[in-house]
Amino acid sequence: MANATMEKFGYPDTLIAELEHWAVLLRPAQVTLGSLILAAKSDVIAYGDLPAEAFAEQGEAVRRIEAALRSFCQYERINYLMLMMVDPNVHFHVIPRYEAARQWKTLTFADTGWPGPPSLKDAIALDGEQIAMLRDEIRNLYCGRA
Repeated sequence: MANATMEKFGYPDTLIAELEHWAVLLRPAQVTLGSLILAAKSDVIAYGDLPAEAFAEQGEAVRRIEAALRSFCQYERINYLMLMMVDPNVHFHVIPRYEAARQWKTLTFADTGWPGPPSLKDAIALDGEQIAMLRDEIRNLYCGRA
């Protein structure tokens, strides 16, 4: 079951992993290389309204996200932004942070906000083929298949 926020971020095409209460999605507009969305699958719009089981499961999702992204892009820091202004369902923008630019295929991803807040306006929008390739690379690491 997907809510409107998950669909806005490309579900199911961007799906990396689906847990009982959370979905991990590739962010189609990459703020930095490896940017993800951690979206609650419920329709709630207040973080505190999630069931207790969702909070427990979130810990597992975060551990797996960080392990996968550490391997994928060797981030130096990681930011979890809960913005929920335009897309109201509970979700986090997961932004790997790094000082030096990262390369993926023919694209260069600079962290233009480093060392301050991430610059969401500088995100690189991927096309459908790029989304599928990047999603699969990160999914394999998240699921322990790399």
